[in-house]
Amino acid sequence: MASTLAKMALPLAGELTAPNGVKYTQPLGLFIDNEFVRSKSGNTLPIINPTNEEEITSVYAADAADVDTAVDAARAAFESPAWSELTPEARGRLLYKLADLIEKNSKVLATIGTAPMDNGKPYSVCLAEDVSESISVLRYYAGWADKIYGRTIDVGPAKLAYTLHQPIGVCGQIIPYTRSSSQCGQGNTVILKPAEQCPLSALYLAYLVKEAGFPPGVVNILPGHGDKAGAAIASHAGIDKIAFTGSTTTGSLIMKAASANLKNITLETGGKSPLIVFNDADLDQAVKWSHIGIMSNMGQICTATSRIFVQESMYEKFIDAFKMQTKKVSQIGDPFAESTFQGPQISRIQWERIMAYIASGQSEGAKLVTGGTKHGDKGYFIAPTVFIDVEDHMIISREEIFGPVVTIASFKSEEEAVKRANNSNYGLSAAIFTQNITRAHKVAAKMQAGMVWINSSNDSHFGIPFGGVKQSGIGRELGEYALSAYTNAKAVHVNLGTRV
Repeated sequence: MASTLAKMALPLAGELTAPNGVKYTQPLGLFIDNEFVRSKSGNTLPIINPTNEEEITSVYAADAADVDTAVDAARAAFESPAWSELTPEARGRLLYKLADLIEKNSKVLATIGTAPMDNGKPYSVCLAEDVSESISVLRYYAGWADKIYGRTIDVGPAKLAYTLHQPIGVCGQIIPYTRSSSQCGQGNTVILKPAEQCPLSALYLAYLVKEAGFPPGVVNILPGHGDKAGAAIASHAGIDKIAFTGSTTTGSLIMKAASANLKNITLETGGKSPLIVFNDADLDQAVKWSHIGIMSNMGQICTATSRIFVQESMYEKFIDAFKMQTKKVSQIGDPFAESTFQGPQISRIQWERIMAYIASGQSEGAKLVTGGTKHGDKGYFIAPTVFIDVEDHMIISREEIFGPVVTIASFKSEEEAVKRANNSNYGLSAAIFTQNITRAHKVAAKMQAGMVWINSSNDSHFGIPFGGVKQSGIGRELGEYALSAYTNAKAVHVNLGTRV
């Protein structure tokens, strides 16, 4: 990355050139009230290229004072007729326009999201999946904007009772990667804090928010450290709703901070998702989907099916086939190369954390059959790692690793598989492979998880609710189910003649 921005007094924007030759203007300031501004403290946040460990640039870092300013702007926008009296259909048009602009700028956004620029994914994945799905989510909720209905409730002729579904207010979004904030379709305003490791694509999105015509203050984007900007958002009395995606430990802290004013809260936290392969499964498909379920996005997927249980008669065949699939598909390298499947981990901290888990697995007696080492001389690359004969009490089988590390164990019966799969503090997702449709549905019903895939893994869809149980979170994102998280139901009682 060619840049001298970090060596100078930081401007509000700078010209960057990506390794694929794409040149663009990168916003570096906080986005508040439709303007890019410097942080009040002047503090900045270095953005590190995970491919070569060099600094790309810096962005301004928000703290509590900046959050105060953003909350004031978001509250003013929420109460302003320019937003509050905008028709639902008009709000939907703004979301459609933003989706169109993202589509128009998709190559730039995919370039920013690729490893040398922002969050570690290969360019092909960013373009075909992340950017494309963001567009689809926006268009999906743009269609919902004018379809939020109340209802009448018949309680007898003396009273007319009905409900209104109204926006919650100012919504704080603390998220790991750029995710479209479709809460605006219900009339809310948003303060979004992207992960400190990868704020560049979120800040570029701010350009498009303004170009789409959103009124000032409706969308505000604040890069910053979690213990400063994130903590200030979570505890701020002027924020009505918090949505958080990240670790269970941080989610617990967010929940405690949000209790200061009893905020409405949605949490999508950690996962240690099981994948069960029965002996009647299609082995080829089970192996391919299992590989996708854990090795995609460098294993940095909250729903990664990282605990694989294989029925005894198929166990050895599955291991051999999984090792071959990993060797064939998990090509590590330049994120802009077409052949690259796996880029670097997002940060040195995460790389070190994964390597510590690998060492733990070896010390506890799990059998390492491939990987487990650093890949290359530079960058946060880890060879895809497969442990077999893993016992349920081992740390690598119980804690979320968030990296390209999978544990494989055998089981005898359906009852054993279900019991062991559910033996976890987490309950985000699960996957089942079998050609017995009766068994598939029965086991799916028994899984203690918010989502279950049958004969696939991690092929989510924006129209289907996303979320977990137990320590994997509270509430649901995506689909119609998510709408209730961003509106309040108000009951209206109309006296039609009762006199006292």
